[in-house]
Amino acid sequence: MAARDVRAHPDHGEKDEPTVAQSTGAEPQANTENADWVSRYADDVIAESERRAPGKPVVVASGLSPSGPIHLGNLREVMTPHLVADEVRRRGYEVRHLISWDDFDRYRKVPAGVPGVDESWAEHIGKPLTSVPAPAGSEYPNWAEHFKAAMVQALADLGVEFDGISQTEQYQAGTYREQILHAMKHRADIDAILDQYRTKKDPKKQQKNQKPVDEAELEAAEGSGAASEDDGSGGAGGYYPYKPFCGQCGKDLTTVTSYDDETTELSYTCTLDGFTETVLLSEFNRGKLVWKVDWPMRWAYEGVIFEPSGVDHSSPGSSFQVGGQIVGIFGGKQPIGPMYAFVGISGMAKMSSSKGGVPTPGDALEIMEPQLLRWLYARRRPNQSFKIAFDQEIQRLYDEWDKLNAKVADGTVLPADAAAHSRAIGVAGRELPRTPRPLPYRTLASVADVTAGDEEQTQRILSELDPENPVTDLDTVRPRLDKAEAWITKYVPAESRTIVRTEPDTEALAALDEQARESIRLLLEGLDSHWSLDGLTHHVYGVPKVQAGFPADATAKELPAEIKVAQRSFFALLYHLLVGRDTGPRLPTLLLAVGADRVRKLLGA
Repeated sequence: MAARDVRAHPDHGEKDEPTVAQSTGAEPQANTENADWVSRYADDVIAESERRAPGKPVVVASGLSPSGPIHLGNLREVMTPHLVADEVRRRGYEVRHLISWDDFDRYRKVPAGVPGVDESWAEHIGKPLTSVPAPAGSEYPNWAEHFKAAMVQALADLGVEFDGISQTEQYQAGTYREQILHAMKHRADIDAILDQYRTKKDPKKQQKNQKPVDEAELEAAEGSGAASEDDGSGGAGGYYPYKPFCGQCGKDLTTVTSYDDETTELSYTCTLDGFTETVLLSEFNRGKLVWKVDWPMRWAYEGVIFEPSGVDHSSPGSSFQVGGQIVGIFGGKQPIGPMYAFVGISGMAKMSSSKGGVPTPGDALEIMEPQLLRWLYARRRPNQSFKIAFDQEIQRLYDEWDKLNAKVADGTVLPADAAAHSRAIGVAGRELPRTPRPLPYRTLASVADVTAGDEEQTQRILSELDPENPVTDLDTVRPRLDKAEAWITKYVPAESRTIVRTEPDTEALAALDEQARESIRLLLEGLDSHWSLDGLTHHVYGVPKVQAGFPADATAKELPAEIKVAQRSFFALLYHLLVGRDTGPRLPTLLLAVGADRVRKLLGA
């Protein structure tokens, strides 16, 4: 099901209106004026479930293809129904969140940048993902299980409860036998539905002077038309919505040549090696329905009420749109659910699991607490694009998260923000484990930068941040401390890391003018009496004020603009003398990290 992978997209901003519930054409109905998007969809899901299947568990669904690393864009396929399911569960309803592992899908291409994989894996293209060897050195039995395992662990860390369904197991066990035979019997009806879209123009063909098609949009358009390979058309004996895997090479490069509805006798030929075989479809389990038929079949079989779909599934002829008509052949109804927009990464134009180096949920959870990652998905409506930060922006995100926590604590939070916060910190019936003492992420990152992870040094610095309430046990600032250390180690370039001088820069000290010498004297004079994070913050900002004849605690409104220039010059001087650069971690944190004695030595005292 590679076509369901999410692709990155330029940010649409936050002014888009909520996407409507696609099967009904109506917006989710809010039961309160300040309801957030999750509550609105929960209202619709409950009402729809009571109409379709009163008294039965509410079924929501996601689908993931373990065709390569399952990236952060794919996580939206899971988080959207998870958040809605959790809200429905909080209201006292029984809910099943199904995740279909589309591991019986064909292996389409060799992903770039996957450790333990080279071009020799191309020989497996066309086989089911569960028949492809795992990357070299993997502990898992096949390709699908290897990439599924990391996602399962990440979902556990995020508090996502789900029922996993392996489509390999379902098909090979004959679970869909009746549905397959029914689809073959009604192949002419399916063909007629798909044929409505087969005149769709090739998106590559553009008129002169027409705006070029965005690469991601082009991929989506090519993968969503009903005339694509997922359509099942092209058999010499007519249309067949079923594709066997070859009994000789194991690949799906096959063409059904005949089928008898009465006996279920099916014949096929492999276009790769010429192998031919005649089987009884009523007993044969080595094949599957083509994607555009498989998806709506499962909607009907599982009774899915809510399932989101990506932008690529919402254009004319796409899987979701076509499936809405085909599902009726199986006696079912199309789920309601929003179209969700793309998720990007700071500094990366697009996300595709076929390209190397694309961050996964597991990568994000190395540098983010689960609550923060959940919040990023909960606070944005599904049709809003957003980016996940692996660069310096992560520090601002944590600041924003901590401010939200403070507003929740003091009761000043807005209702919609409170709802997103509640969904981020836990699920129905329990909260996720959290850092007992959440110090600012940027402070922890600065400490990790300067100490290079040395626990003794880290303990000393953190104990001096607030002498009246010292950190006495590093476990109280974990896991946030570990996340900050991982970010510094993995995502901050070596040239941006902080290396404190081992010896004073005697040449630079000798060249200082009188004003610079005086500023250093004032700093060192008040060092001990201001030795805390707040104290040093006040002190380093106050030195240029005092030099200019103002009180150290004078406010910005009381000071001329020149003071800011003087402060920047003073800070640059200190950075140069301490770390040999014009910038670095926040100076108060840096001073604490270096230690008072070493600061005096490096500043020439």
